[in-house]
Amino acid sequence: MPIARAARRAAYRLGAVAVAGALLAACGGSSSDASDSAGGKVTITVDLFGSFGYKEAGLYAEYEKANPGVTIKQTDTEDEADYWRSLQTRLAGGGGLADVQGIEVGRIASITQQQADKFEDLKKYGADKLKSQFAEAKWAAATGKNGEVLGLGTDVGPEAMCYRTDLFEQAGLPTDREELADKWSTWDGYLKLGKQYKEKAPGKSAWLDSIGSLYSVMIGQEEKRYYDASGELIWESNPALKTAWDTSVEAANSGLSAKLDQWSPQWNQAFAAGSFATIPCPAWMLGYIKGQAGDTGKGKWDVAALPGGAGNWGGSYLTVPRAAKNKEEAYKLIEWLTAPEQQAKLFQKQGNFPSSTGAIEKVADAKDPYFSDAPIGKIFGDAAKAAPVQVLGVHDQNVAQQITNALSEVERKGTAPDKAWANAKKGVENTIG
Repeated sequence: MPIARAARRAAYRLGAVAVAGALLAACGGSSSDASDSAGGKVTITVDLFGSFGYKEAGLYAEYEKANPGVTIKQTDTEDEADYWRSLQTRLAGGGGLADVQGIEVGRIASITQQQADKFEDLKKYGADKLKSQFAEAKWAAATGKNGEVLGLGTDVGPEAMCYRTDLFEQAGLPTDREELADKWSTWDGYLKLGKQYKEKAPGKSAWLDSIGSLYSVMIGQEEKRYYDASGELIWESNPALKTAWDTSVEAANSGLSAKLDQWSPQWNQAFAAGSFATIPCPAWMLGYIKGQAGDTGKGKWDVAALPGGAGNWGGSYLTVPRAAKNKEEAYKLIEWLTAPEQQAKLFQKQGNFPSSTGAIEKVADAKDPYFSDAPIGKIFGDAAKAAPVQVLGVHDQNVAQQITNALSEVERKGTAPDKAWANAKKGVENTIG
């Protein structure tokens, strides 16, 4: 939701769940709105960006089986920026909206502060009784000015560092996750270790994938990033943002980056090719790595605590537009998809860290065989507990994209950092005024 190429973030959520019959009965049901098709049947349309993974993991099939007469039809846009633009057009026109629309965390303030009248207040369907099930910050972010509940949270993005143990070994570096966490307890330590890696890097591998991902994970450690609590833009004067920028530029100038645009085909291929040794990884990135590195990557990856302390990068919401045709059934579906049991299984399968407090307890002891049996439940759980409650602004996503675009210029075109910063400023002004 603080996002390197967040606008193009794709395929980072997968999972499935087994649920007790009582919960299924409570969340299911066969009632439908007037727009439902004849015979008591209803098709719930779901429109998402990237890949939340519900269909792939069998969750839709499971829900349909427990709720005869319900069919779920999903559409998906890989590029979140394209998705958001399309959603804005449809909201303005009032037509073409799905029953369920996904919203990235970097956009949720726009919904709560500017477009609350375009979405259902989920309290009318009983959502207020769910408040205690969600992390306080996750719930509050989707609450409107007048107390409306405008979305239910899917995941959050506590951060860690994923790394290739085989490449570390070949470069003569330690591979123990505790030892590494100590060596890179600061970002300076991380860059220092990267420079050591570069001296003996196997093949043409780099230390990290891109400086955009480095920036995004660093800014995700901050409470204030682009806006202050009053809603004023502060990104130009924010010292924490400047530190993240300068550290990212140093990584580029030191030749530590593979210069890969995140979510690009080349970046995807690099996971299997071993083109980089580390990648700052919010919990949802685990599933993406598995999907791109494939079976050959199993046991070669590990996870350690993040340099510089805890942070959060990402997370989404499921909403019901006012113009939806099947509002009641849509709400029942999103309540079920975001329930603790489902969120716990999502994390255990793919690493999407729960926003549900009950689910967080369920995954505390989880380990991941793919990532060398890393104790991901503890690593990401500790990070989630320590992560700051972030101030979200209306145009967080837009500002973040302009900054990461500028860093890409530094990294790939050799643009001078001062000029790239000026380009970012101009981009922000052109985008949001």
